Amino acid sequence: MLDQQTIDKMASMKLAVMARVYKKQLETPDTRSLSFEERFGMLVDAEWNHRADNRIKKALQKATLRIPNATLADLDYDPIRKIDRGYVARLADCSWIREHRNMIITGSTGCGKTYLSCAFATMACQEGWKVKYVRVNRLLTDLAISRGDGSYSKRMNELKKIDLIVLDDFGMNILDPISGRDLLEVVEDRSGYRSMIISGQLPVSHWHGLFEDSTIADAVLDRLVHNAHRFELVGPSMRRTIEKDLNPDNSEKELFNIELDKQEKKL
Repeated sequence: MLDQQTIDKMASMKLAVMARVYKKQLETPDTRSLSFEERFGMLVDAEWNHRADNRIKKALQKATLRIPNATLADLDYDPIRKIDRGYVARLADCSWIREHRNMIITGSTGCGKTYLSCAFATMACQEGWKVKYVRVNRLLTDLAISRGDGSYSKRMNELKKIDLIVLDDFGMNILDPISGRDLLEVVEDRSGYRSMIISGQLPVSHWHGLFEDSTIADAVLDRLVHNAHRFELVGPSMRRTIEKDLNPDNSEKELFNIELDKQEKKL
């Protein structure tokens, strides 16, 4: 009776996992041979791990990653791609976020830029950082809309609070002066205070030409590039590789389209 009252109290205090493990201990004779400290430690560990898992799950949901299951453990280190395993390992602890540094990932279409970006973002979520993934064109469109409806300042303040912003598909369009200034505002607010991952097809040496206003280009690139870790991915497009593997006679396009997203995580 006393045991059930203890379980009910745990549940009322929202310690459901601890209550479940405690009940299992009572039903398992082997655990009775353990000391009080050992059994209590098991209860605390179960509750702690459950809450940690929930925090990570919520962080990943808020991050809205394009590839939510991307992990650094699944990276393909084929020599043709020239990805330095040691370099990835050094950055895996997310100390670069703590140092407010950026990351730039460039490479041709299909070579795994988005997967690598999301893999580092996943690690950041696991380490307790606030993360948000967004495509550059979508971000600039949202900022333009927010300027029109009067919520621009609120939107900018929300972005300031995010520890790591992943800007994907940078360089898909030329940036007019207004879009350039919006991007500069985002970058300026984060420079020295927060981190960004920027991925795009064009090499960094071509980024200046993406801005119609060269002054804005100078300001943005100075804040983005000088303290950034860089990955320049090479090798054949994984989309073409996957298409060939799935459909060697090129007659089953539907199958390729369905399977592409599943296998895109491989670099």
